[in-house]
Amino acid sequence: MKNSHPAKVLNNHRKQMISQLIKGKAPSFLTRHAELFDTYFHACFEISQVGPKMDLNKNPYAIVALGGYGRCEQCVHSDIDLLILFENHVSDEAEELVRELIYPLWDIGIQVSYATVSLEESVHLCRSSLDALTSVLDARFISGLSPVYSKLVLKVMDEYILPDVDHISEILIKRSEERHIKFGDSTFLLEPDLKDGQGGLRDYHTMLWLARVKAKLRHPRDLEYSGYLSYSEYGALKESLEFIWSVRNRLHYLVGRKYDQLRFEYQTQFADIFKFKSKFGQSPVERFLGELHGKMEFVKQHHLMFIEIFGNKRRFRKRGSVQKESKTRGIEIRNNMLYFRSSERVVKSPVLLIKIFRESARMKLPLSAESKRIVAEFGYLADGFCSNKDVIKDFETILISAPMTFNVLNEMLNTGLLSRIIPEFKRLKNRIQYNQYHIYPVDKHTLHTVRTIKQFAGTKNAADKPLLSDLYKNMKSRKTLLWAALLHDIGKGVESDSHSETGAEIAKEIMARAGYEPKVVDAVRFLVKEHLFLVNIAKRRDLNDEETAISCARRIKDVARLKMLYLLTVGDSMSTGTKAWNDWVAMLLRDLFLKVLKILEKGELAGRKADKALAEKKEKILSLKASAYSQEELEIYFKIMPQRYFLYMSAEDIFSHTIMHRNMENRNFSWTVSKHADTDTRTVTILGKDRPGLFATLAGVFSLNKIDIFNVETYVWGDGTALDIFTVGPPVDRLREDEKWEAIEQGMQHAMQSETDLLDDFEKKIPTYTLPKNLPFPEENRVVVDNDSSSFFTIIEVFTYDSSGLLFRITKGLFRLGLDIRVAKVSTDVDQVVDVFYVCNLGGEKVIEKEEIERIRHAVLSVLPDVSV
Repeated sequence: MKNSHPAKVLNNHRKQMISQLIKGKAPSFLTRHAELFDTYFHACFEISQVGPKMDLNKNPYAIVALGGYGRCEQCVHSDIDLLILFENHVSDEAEELVRELIYPLWDIGIQVSYATVSLEESVHLCRSSLDALTSVLDARFISGLSPVYSKLVLKVMDEYILPDVDHISEILIKRSEERHIKFGDSTFLLEPDLKDGQGGLRDYHTMLWLARVKAKLRHPRDLEYSGYLSYSEYGALKESLEFIWSVRNRLHYLVGRKYDQLRFEYQTQFADIFKFKSKFGQSPVERFLGELHGKMEFVKQHHLMFIEIFGNKRRFRKRGSVQKESKTRGIEIRNNMLYFRSSERVVKSPVLLIKIFRESARMKLPLSAESKRIVAEFGYLADGFCSNKDVIKDFETILISAPMTFNVLNEMLNTGLLSRIIPEFKRLKNRIQYNQYHIYPVDKHTLHTVRTIKQFAGTKNAADKPLLSDLYKNMKSRKTLLWAALLHDIGKGVESDSHSETGAEIAKEIMARAGYEPKVVDAVRFLVKEHLFLVNIAKRRDLNDEETAISCARRIKDVARLKMLYLLTVGDSMSTGTKAWNDWVAMLLRDLFLKVLKILEKGELAGRKADKALAEKKEKILSLKASAYSQEELEIYFKIMPQRYFLYMSAEDIFSHTIMHRNMENRNFSWTVSKHADTDTRTVTILGKDRPGLFATLAGVFSLNKIDIFNVETYVWGDGTALDIFTVGPPVDRLREDEKWEAIEQGMQHAMQSETDLLDDFEKKIPTYTLPKNLPFPEENRVVVDNDSSSFFTIIEVFTYDSSGLLFRITKGLFRLGLDIRVAKVSTDVDQVVDVFYVCNLGGEKVIEKEEIERIRHAVLSVLPDVSV
């Protein structure tokens, strides 16, 4: 390669270096990679044809590296940012120089951004553009005349930065906050953005920029030498960055271009690349993600610390606020932040470690960076805190304190003190659940749940929010609820079949060790054990079946516990993610809670109570009849309506169904569609002549029209009328929703009037299913048959992955088995969906024969999407 063009030499060397990187044999890759480009530019400059024409003495110029290239952080597919800087004016030959330097890089696939500007133009750009300013802050001389580069740095510093240091710092901080809003907190998200998310590389860059603007530091190591980071902190920061850069480099290599979001489909490969093994009940990918989140958390916390150090001190001061005094000796307030008077006082009185957080909660003031550092470094003094009653009392004060802009518990977690008070919490630190259901690591999710529940006190809008607010405000023992919220996932720190049951026993030990009375200990244990009970029942059981509410009431037993369990369930679901919480789930949970509450307060509806309720409902329907019906006509309807229907439908709904029935006349079909803005769902009520396979036929029409089905209730009247009530999602095209429903109505009418079996035709038209590539660990399809939860129906639970026409295919299979579906519910369980069916045989009986149950399992499994585990 002696006479080869520098671009060819560069390309060959890059390939070799990247190959070594992938093998794990390329130390200092970022710097060495940047040096390859430096060598390229030096070589091009030496052999330049246009260079001699550009007189360096008359119009001096320099080639300057910017951005990541300037910082010597050149990842595999990072751009090259270049500045060709002229002292006086841009030379006429500049474009020719660009062709010599830049075009060969483009030819070998390198992304290059460049600018050719004069010194004055560059300074002006820095004044008008933050991106231009930060590029210059990162600038590094490559070739040409270095005094030109030096003049740029000095002019920008002297003429722009130094006269307006605080303003520029505030702009940098504001830009950082805006970036966090846009890209999210990467220490929380399970698909983190390695560069722009909070805790990502851009946070580190902001630290450098603030240090360069406010303290005139030049090199990263100056952060330690100047005392802004301790020796151990700088070492940990360097280690964290090296891990993030290693992940980013390999992500670039895998994707084949610059790419910074670590999506699900790549994460298992990274666990293999970094040689993580299963341990402590965690898979390799969960351990890899836990390590990554821990490193990004470190970057995030030190970025926040730098904002505090270099930001405007007024950021934490409220307008019109009066300076408060701490009531605790050894703690003082400066710049609206809490400080220890000295580290010596902490050594003499370790309880100051918890008291400074208690003061933070009481006074609504954050800890200073120095105080957090002391807590972290002197944490070993708190090893006996877990059974110290005074410490537990202070911690309880923090736990039940009102939420504020910053999270005191989160600060305790980040400094390590929370794990000193609750050692079991250490096992949750950065623990990842590798699925698309949970969007937070376990420790962050747990604290988010506590915060969400405390925020119920200020909740006033939305349909269910006043209920949440009233329940929380009127709760006598908030500490019990909030302890349960803090410990509800504590069982995930150990390997077990049920984190709820395991966690209940761990919570019992923690509460007993903390010195709580048996009544409180038992209540927390119960809430932890049952924290998934209500939501699973709400999503998988028929809430119109009184047996559902009765069985819940018998299990919970107590009104106070029900209220706490409901608030814990809502807080947990809201803090899990959008797949666990939406308006539909909120409505189901609220409905179940109110029904169970009524039973616990007034007793079960049975015998005479049921007869009385039926009689009252008939009277109400008769009062609605106006001139539409005679009493005799309504009495005829009462005789053909099944008792289950009559008991669970409202009087208004029953009356409207009789109107629909009359309007059918000689038609085979009548329907209504009503919108529900609070849950963004539609209720489609369909009356028609009952026929074999009707449920599957209706489900097929919905599937062909891409309508999602959430819940179905079916009833058959004594005259052979089938009543099917579907709760469904809206059409995709909201603007033409009415047109879509008209088209669906025509499809329904055709299907119900057809004398042939349309099910096989429907199946051919509904697309087949392929498993999404970005699923983490695929779970096996499961079919569970339950004959214990209902006195009248066999309940079939189907755990699988969502697909086009899934409900149709299952209901078709059940119809072919001779089963009658009375209720269907669709819900979510982690990455899978759960379809639940209440069925009976054609004789109206439960399916109890083992052979029949096995036939059901086999038939349903055969129509589910293929999952390779």
